[in-house]
Amino acid sequence: MAIKLNNFEIGANKLTILAGPCAAESMDILRTTAEGLKKVCEELDINYVFKSSFDKANRSSITSYRGPGLEKGLEMLAKIKSEFELPIVTDIHYPEQATIVAEVADILQIPAFLCRQTDLLVAAAKTGKIVNIKKGQFLAPQQMKSLVKKVEDSGNKQIMLVVDFRAIPIMKEFGYPVVFDATHSVQMPGSNGDSTGGDRRFVPTLANAAMAAGADVLFFEVHPEPDKALCDGPNMLELNKAKEVFKKCKEIFDIC
Repeated sequence: MAIKLNNFEIGANKLTILAGPCAAESMDILRTTAEGLKKVCEELDINYVFKSSFDKANRSSITSYRGPGLEKGLEMLAKIKSEFELPIVTDIHYPEQATIVAEVADILQIPAFLCRQTDLLVAAAKTGKIVNIKKGQFLAPQQMKSLVKKVEDSGNKQIMLVVDFRAIPIMKEFGYPVVFDATHSVQMPGSNGDSTGGDRRFVPTLANAAMAAGADVLFFEVHPEPDKALCDGPNMLELNKAKEVFKKCKEIFDIC
């Protein structure tokens, strides 16, 4: 089932990409990334949704950078939305955040480690916004059906599901667009001691494979200078390589 967002449909006959920096570090980084990715997606005729987080609650260390916080982060995302006329996707962690974040975000993302939290899913669903549920590594793909039902039973059928390869064909049977997370898939938790490592070299390969496996949407974390990023740098895609990666993914999507 395709989902309408602004002037396009997610899960229809055109590739949709959710992409942007892991966390909202600064307006300069958000603007540079938004401008660059919007231009790339317009050139390639790809639907684009800007992604960044005001808070990254699941960090390896208590000292790890989490983001600017709810109030400042939403202010930053609202500026990007207005300046570049882009829809926004961002994470929520608590039910009480749903209504506040929905004033800015077009898609509310449920982190993988919170995907079974009923109150969070219900609160997100009741905003009427699209709910993007990331499958927890502790769940079989079939178990995601119960999470879909929680949102449906709360009166919302605007749902997307984020998965790995094996789960793509299984979860497409639920009738909603399926998203492949190309950058978190190359994470190596704990490999950097008190922070999560990763290997961005494999992002293009996994993204291409997801297109061939039937994914409707791709999720990338992108940064102008990933090695200087305040969180998730090792697995983020370099902004200057985005066009090359996106172009190949679109070619495979169009064929499949």
